[in-house]
Amino acid sequence: MTIKRVLGASAIVVLVVVIYLFFDISQRLEKARSEDPLVWASDIEAFAERGVGEPGSFLFVGSSSIRFWGELGEDMAPVPVINRGFGGSKLADVVHYADTLFQADTPRAIVIFVGTNDMTPQETKSVDTMTAGFSAMMSALRKQHPDVPVYYIAITPSPLRWAIWDEAVSVNEAIQMLISQMPNTHYIDTGEALMSDGEPNPDNYVFDRLHLSAKGYDIWAEIIRSRLFSDLDLP
Repeated sequence: MTIKRVLGASAIVVLVVVIYLFFDISQRLEKARSEDPLVWASDIEAFAERGVGEPGSFLFVGSSSIRFWGELGEDMAPVPVINRGFGGSKLADVVHYADTLFQADTPRAIVIFVGTNDMTPQETKSVDTMTAGFSAMMSALRKQHPDVPVYYIAITPSPLRWAIWDEAVSVNEAIQMLISQMPNTHYIDTGEALMSDGEPNPDNYVFDRLHLSAKGYDIWAEIIRSRLFSDLDLP
């Protein structure tokens, strides 16, 4: 096969992957516009079918930024991970499916990233609504894991939703205040590291201007791994 044909075949593969990702993201953003948790039923059923995962794992729960974290296992090694990220999920979705999402065998820590899809230019939820949702989620989680360390990743900035960043910051601050009053519950802010000159650095996001690029995930991995391994005294 000539070099030209190899390059041509490679370009086709890349194009197919991009089209698939665009279609997948579009579908999940459409679901994210719904306030009905049942739109995620098939995703949750898939999690249930996979079982509770390996004992002593880091359990990651949240929206598509968790789901698309392809190198999560490598980034958290040697600690095993359970990835329960699903589409454009919102706080109410996680509350609705908490029994399945937080089911795990003695997890070492639980890491949550949810709330960003509640704060969009099309609809921004109030601080009171968001803090009530966060409290409900933590209440459901603590019924299963009363003493496991929990880490909440704050809502992140993105070029696509930059117009409502001030509102998102207010929600982050309110949730951080709640967390400060909750035992063994911690707040991780990655927002500043994803920005440059006071705005989201486009290099940290993929073509949709919302989800993290490989560079963005490198930033997440460094911050989140460092915090977990330091707090939990892991080598």
